[in-house]
Amino acid sequence: MYQLFCDTNSELWYTEAQELGLRVIRMPYVLDGQEYDYDLGEATDFKHFFDRMRAGAVPTTSAINEQNYIDYFEPVLREGKDIYYISFSHKMSATFEGMDRAIEALKAKYPDRVIRTFDTRAISFGTGFQVYYAAKKWKEGVSMDELEAYLEQLRAHTVVYFVVDDLVYLKRGGRTSAVTAAFGKLLGIKPLISIMEDGTLQSVGRIKGSKKVISEFIRLMREHNCNTGYRIKVMQADCPETGDAMVEAIRAAFGKDVQVDSQIVGPVIGTHCGPGTLGLIFYGDR
Repeated sequence: MYQLFCDTNSELWYTEAQELGLRVIRMPYVLDGQEYDYDLGEATDFKHFFDRMRAGAVPTTSAINEQNYIDYFEPVLREGKDIYYISFSHKMSATFEGMDRAIEALKAKYPDRVIRTFDTRAISFGTGFQVYYAAKKWKEGVSMDELEAYLEQLRAHTVVYFVVDDLVYLKRGGRTSAVTAAFGKLLGIKPLISIMEDGTLQSVGRIKGSKKVISEFIRLMREHNCNTGYRIKVMQADCPETGDAMVEAIRAAFGKDVQVDSQIVGPVIGTHCGPGTLGLIFYGDR
């Protein structure tokens, strides 16, 4: 018997995580000198967070440490259960160095227990998409090996694209240079960013003007042979009207019965992409 874990960088909504029976590792962020742990939307004041960013506040994020992971994992091991943790991309945070040390220490303390991890090589609902479907398999009673095989094929078909409204936030996170950020803002150029197969972010194109973003996303869905038998998720960073417009465009292009919805981006991811970001996640050809 094993317990399934995920973290809040999966951006599953809290009610879904509860319904699926997941144990959730909360990732921290700091706003105006106060530290918070993201709770998947249960009590988060999203409006306040993004309004403060627009007003010039500079939130930060940090890695959780070895003891934090021990505190999450050890109670489950004490219950006599094994652990399977589905995480966001290991290329995007130093937090996994602490995780590795914690797992090594816990394996020494509980030699009869198994702790396994799976790197989704994604973030935001790119991770949440994989967690959601894996959790359904887990609840059916599949073994760890069966779950891993399922996740490997799901990861290979998880497509993530996003467009930011202002390059300054990516610049702060080291994702783009100051010159590129200033140039893009001046000309109204929006970088089209995707997650590569190794779990890193990369600019894969440019879109001139906000009005072209939605049509470009629809084109990409067709190009990647979007499978509408799976959920399609639109992530918006405090731009609900744009998110709703994207949902309606998807329904117009792929049918009114497709499983598509829009959800706000959480503060941890929002720190790095900034308000106005629009993201799209679906099952397709990488």
